[in-house]
Amino acid sequence: MSGILDLLNSDLGKTIISGVSNQTNQPQNKTQDVLTMALPVLMQAMRRNAATPQGAEGLLGALSSKHDGSILDNLGGLFSGGVDNNVVNDGEKILGHVLGGKQRHVENALSQKSGMDAGSIAQILKVAAPILMGVLGKQSKQQQVNSPSGIEGLLGGLLKGNSPQQEQSFLESILDADGDGSVIDDVAGMVLGGDKKKGGLGGLLGGLFGSK
Repeated sequence: MSGILDLLNSDLGKTIISGVSNQTNQPQNKTQDVLTMALPVLMQAMRRNAATPQGAEGLLGALSSKHDGSILDNLGGLFSGGVDNNVVNDGEKILGHVLGGKQRHVENALSQKSGMDAGSIAQILKVAAPILMGVLGKQSKQQQVNSPSGIEGLLGGLLKGNSPQQEQSFLESILDADGDGSVIDDVAGMVLGGDKKKGGLGGLLGGLFGSK
């Protein structure tokens, strides 16, 4: 199975990057940088949420109903004339559910690392979240995922996929730097230079961008 970062290099990924870029009036290369960082973080947060039976059931329910992958069938229509407010509002709800009270920290961390203002980061995430859920929904349908362990395998496979080792190290480095089980604290602390574990992430992100 290809990883989520491989998706961004595909034709579908280029359509997503171009559409999100136009929607947020940001350069395509910067939009790609933000998505390269943000999508794995969102997926890792989803994976943590799905580690509980309740979280897994909730994600399964969402993927089998509203987020079944159909959003990917007409991305051209989605982006032409601007993304529908319903999609953006849906993205806001997804982010709130996945990131909880840490959403602002993640936006600030991505802003500092990418050099893009936090407001634009927030807009990119709101548009990207429903598309990411659509990717998960399509994959879960293709693989006939219908159990919590299946969801865990799906997310894990997309996170690993065929991504280069450096990108894999980047993901592992944000898993749980201080052992408290919170991915988001670690991302914010390490990128923003808080009192969490230092080093690691900045260099790895530099490597990520350098490898493009």
